Amino acid sequence: MTLKKACIYGAGAIGGWLGVALAKAGCELAAVARGETLAALRSQGLTLVHGDMRETVALRAQEDPAALGVQDVVVIAVKAPAMPEVARRIAPLIGPQTLVLTAMNGVPWWFLAGGVDASLRGLQLKTVDPQGEIAQAIPTTQVIGSVVHASCSLDAPGVVRRHFGNSIIVGEPMALPGDASTERLLALAELLRAGGLEAKVSDNIQRDAWYKLWGNMTMNPVSAITGATTDKILGDELVRGFITSVMLEAKEIGSRIGLPIADTPQDRHQVTLKLGGFKTSMLQDVEAGKPVELDALVGAVREMGVLCGVATPSTDALLGLARLRARQLGLYPA
Repeated sequence: MTLKKACIYGAGAIGGWLGVALAKAGCELAAVARGETLAALRSQGLTLVHGDMRETVALRAQEDPAALGVQDVVVIAVKAPAMPEVARRIAPLIGPQTLVLTAMNGVPWWFLAGGVDASLRGLQLKTVDPQGEIAQAIPTTQVIGSVVHASCSLDAPGVVRRHFGNSIIVGEPMALPGDASTERLLALAELLRAGGLEAKVSDNIQRDAWYKLWGNMTMNPVSAITGATTDKILGDELVRGFITSVMLEAKEIGSRIGLPIADTPQDRHQVTLKLGGFKTSMLQDVEAGKPVELDALVGAVREMGVLCGVATPSTDALLGLARLRARQLGLYPA
């Protein structure tokens, strides 16, 4: 399978990191952007900085997706609140063979397409796609899911700094247990490796996404409420206890939907503490006055609890408090 034309929809930190990799792998790179990002990409290209290394790649940047045309690969790297607008505008980029790689936090709209218990498979998550417009605009049969393990930030529009981590896990959202990896999945993984990333192929991308979510579904909203970095959050025994109770609810949901987690919350706390004190992405969004992705990180977990009969009082409390805080700041719809 030949993958030569790639477009980044959401040329922020993670989108930029992936864009540089695709360009280095030989793709003709494009990006949908606007405002300062569009101007920067047009004037100076896309730059990735890591330590003493600085790489700049050329690309074609447009505000209107129709100006770019059908692509072989489209990377969606936006925050969940932006997805309805993406769904309304993305059609010109997608042809019958286009691969749509999602690089997003939390639970995506395709999460129940496969990889979960048969009782939930194929259901639509109202918290992340209330009207089904995302699923209608982006065929799930053409989606490749991913889980990113890289910490990146923007030094300036079009200038991405990678701090640590350089890996991505990719998988077919509609895969069922025992399915072999598809040719297109293997081709995409090889392309990402050619661009310098550590790309791994998953036989159940929902499982990998659920495990990552298990850690950041608590740290993100708690940081948004408190303004505290991760080390201070886990350093408070009462807050840590509350976070543990949320994680235990999510772990029970995982076991009910076919995504069991072997670790304990305490195991995961230790992993987070080893990263040192940092501001979560949601806290950074709050400080920047950007909409927060509570639905994809917490609301969808609560919804799956309802679907599989798991009570979630701690998750409910976390969602309620974080939602109220975000509404007070104008960062979550009333």
